[in-house]
Amino acid sequence: MTTVEGIVLKERSVGEQDKFIDILTGENGVLEVSVKGARKINGKSGSSAQLLAYSRFCIDKRGNYLYLNSAEPIHIFYGLRDSLSKISLASYFAEVMRFCIKPEAQNGDILRLMLNCLHYLENSGRGESFLKALFEFRLMSEIGYMPDVVACRGCGVYEPEELFFCIRDGGFFCADCFENDSAADYIKVGLPVLSAVRHIVLADFDRLFNFRVSERTQEKLSALAEAYMLTHLERGFGTLDFYKSIMSDQKT
Repeated sequence: MTTVEGIVLKERSVGEQDKFIDILTGENGVLEVSVKGARKINGKSGSSAQLLAYSRFCIDKRGNYLYLNSAEPIHIFYGLRDSLSKISLASYFAEVMRFCIKPEAQNGDILRLMLNCLHYLENSGRGESFLKALFEFRLMSEIGYMPDVVACRGCGVYEPEELFFCIRDGGFFCADCFENDSAADYIKVGLPVLSAVRHIVLADFDRLFNFRVSERTQEKLSALAEAYMLTHLERGFGTLDFYKSIMSDQKT
């Protein structure tokens, strides 16, 4: 029997009583676990195995399969369900994690990223657009797609007032070095956006959420982070489309 702490990223019903859950852990990546008699489980054990529950799981391995023996809740994130946009954004985070993180992948910071984003989202500690951009850029950095944000690739200038960020290779050029032969791959941004990206991808985790940006900078940062992640993962996400439709409806 193995005991792990993790957060439930997805539930899938099997038959009338059973289900599978995908659990994001720090030491073992994403684990698929069978929950027998899930619909008969009540109280703490039942809530421990529901979507977005952060719990302590006791798991048995039989052959090539994992089975839930027992579970104890640590935090359930009930507050996310008070808002359709919050639960939709959290579901997007979960879908991205399921796609990116493989079994046996060891990275405690990825679990920490997920938990911290959900914490701030649940408590309205930071704006949704801010958390979404931070999640996208930091996750991409953690899984090997960190953008090269040190200096202009042409002349090495560190703080250009205006720059062009390449979505496909993650580098940037200042206005003097930029050649627009492949302008479709670039997004024009200012120094405040570059500074925000630098913080997100380079800051120690203890300081990760300790910065703020203007509304205008946030709009650019959000567009840049989403484009960068979707381009490098080479796919879209249904939960993202749903979240964006909700936000569009709220603006009208």
